[in-house]
Amino acid sequence: MALSSGSARGWAHIGVVRALAEAGIRVDYVAGTSIGAMVGAVYASGNIDALQEVALQLDWKQIAYFFDVVLPKSGLIDGKKLSAFVRSHVNAVNIEELPIPFCAVSTDLATGDEVVIQSGDIIDAVRASISVPGIFTPVKKNGAFLVDGGLVNPVPVSVVRQMGADFVIAVDLNHGIAGEKGFRQTATPILSVPHSETEEGQFTEKKNKILEILNNRFASVDFPALSQIREWMRTEQVPNIFEVLISSINIMEAQITTTKLKTDPPDLLIQPNLSHLKFLEFSRAKEAIAEGYKETKAQLDRILKKGGSCGVF
Repeated sequence: MALSSGSARGWAHIGVVRALAEAGIRVDYVAGTSIGAMVGAVYASGNIDALQEVALQLDWKQIAYFFDVVLPKSGLIDGKKLSAFVRSHVNAVNIEELPIPFCAVSTDLATGDEVVIQSGDIIDAVRASISVPGIFTPVKKNGAFLVDGGLVNPVPVSVVRQMGADFVIAVDLNHGIAGEKGFRQTATPILSVPHSETEEGQFTEKKNKILEILNNRFASVDFPALSQIREWMRTEQVPNIFEVLISSINIMEAQITTTKLKTDPPDLLIQPNLSHLKFLEFSRAKEAIAEGYKETKAQLDRILKKGGSCGVF
């Protein structure tokens, strides 16, 4: 099973593994990129039910807690709180101890090479894989600085094949996101994030509360070089810094995903319809999990109607 990047859309992976389990499909290998690495590590440790329970209870205040701003280091967020969260849901210290073989995909910041982590500390591996450039600080491992694996392999089909899988089920959460999340001229200015417009509803309001907290933390950082930037931002309508970074990554990962899936297609591709979910909307876990479950069931039913010609069904 290859689990893709996708930020808050990543909760859909929980719904996918639930549907596979109900269908009696045993997963022998798991490879994950970014949020896919986080969910994949917890799944491989046998603790996915506990993660689902926590995900369904998350609210915007809890989500904001995980974002510990550390500018002007090499990223806006340090990630220690998020690492501690993952650690509490993984029943092992090292990858080698997991009941199911697992790999996390990251990127060498210096060379641009794909780095597949299949041994050592689980949290270091996951933390490297989720390190969105500019958002999270990189992870130093074996002398290299590692960042989000989505830069090189958003849906790690090739990795799970190399692990030994004969039949690959891939979950792609990146399709359609560029059109939904591209820059809009109406983007809210940084350091001044209002509550949501009426048509955006309560989910956007929660997202904006998180952005407001992050922007306030960003604004409080004592860094002289930021003074003129802040002055400029008071007079110019510019998109939020987090929105800029994530929109850029989304566009890139969507393009890479399309190319990768054409050159190395999985045996079964699951694409939950969640392109409308934004980067910070982790409080919409119920919706994401349900869509992942629904789409997986639909794909399995489609195969069974064709007679289950692929050997594992």
